[in-house]
Amino acid sequence: MLEPALLPTPLVDCTDAALARAGVELRLKRDDLLHPTVPGNKWRKLAPNLAAAVEQGHTRLLTFGGAYSTHLRAVAVAAAALGLTSVGLVRGEELADRPRNWSLRAAEDAGMELAFLSRAEYREATGRGGTDTTDGLQRRWGPCLVLPEGGSNALAAMGAAAIPAELPDLGTHDVVCCPVGTGATLAGIAAGLPPGARALGVAVLRGGAGYLEGEVARLHRAAYGREFGNWRIDHGHHGGGYGKVPAELADFADSFERRQGIALERRYVAKLLAALYDLAAAGAFPQGTRLTAVVTGLPDPA
Repeated sequence: MLEPALLPTPLVDCTDAALARAGVELRLKRDDLLHPTVPGNKWRKLAPNLAAAVEQGHTRLLTFGGAYSTHLRAVAVAAAALGLTSVGLVRGEELADRPRNWSLRAAEDAGMELAFLSRAEYREATGRGGTDTTDGLQRRWGPCLVLPEGGSNALAAMGAAAIPAELPDLGTHDVVCCPVGTGATLAGIAAGLPPGARALGVAVLRGGAGYLEGEVARLHRAAYGREFGNWRIDHGHHGGGYGKVPAELADFADSFERRQGIALERRYVAKLLAALYDLAAAGAFPQGTRLTAVVTGLPDPA
């Protein structure tokens, strides 16, 4: 059985002189503490999909991810806990004959079968060309529930919409913030906000402007039958691209950890917080703004 989530997750105030000078408050929504094996936004997005899989009688899950995908590890662990088999299609055929990194090894140790695809094959399999690939994947891998890359679908967005409900007294001075990889967490947060509050996503991949906005709007239409106008995405703090952690970002994360005593995941969470500090210093937020940063995942193991 899958262990229950620890809900609601803690809300921690971060006192910081730099933010105080900008007239901005910061608090952290500690979703990294949400679940021991399926942490952060992975649990938020997977929980409704797992419930649907069990209800529909599926025995196998199939999904996609890169070499260090938290999503692959989370699906592997959750599937095993529910007695389901799992398949992970991994971007990068060159990885097939290399020693497994810690992330792929963890997915395999949890029982996931890994298949390594070229970039072109991966793009086709994920349906980025605009075609539904479910039938072809099921012919190759047998009957299965296909979860999109990052678990980003309508059910995932609805799962993430529970985050604002755990934040008391949201109003016009509030901005709820999260990193953006595929868009489902931001879509859910925006949909769950009360009138007046706003959502801000920080893109962690380079070149996503326009595409990511389209994905969030698509998820809103799929989940709620409408679009929302209370959100935006910052594209200026991706650190050079997906998975990139430049020295300046690493230094920021190290300094934040020393000041606040909270370990930061680097590829998503550190980029989010660095963006908030930069934007606050540039006067992007009105005086009196309260920022709530959703800590979506755990740091990599040492």
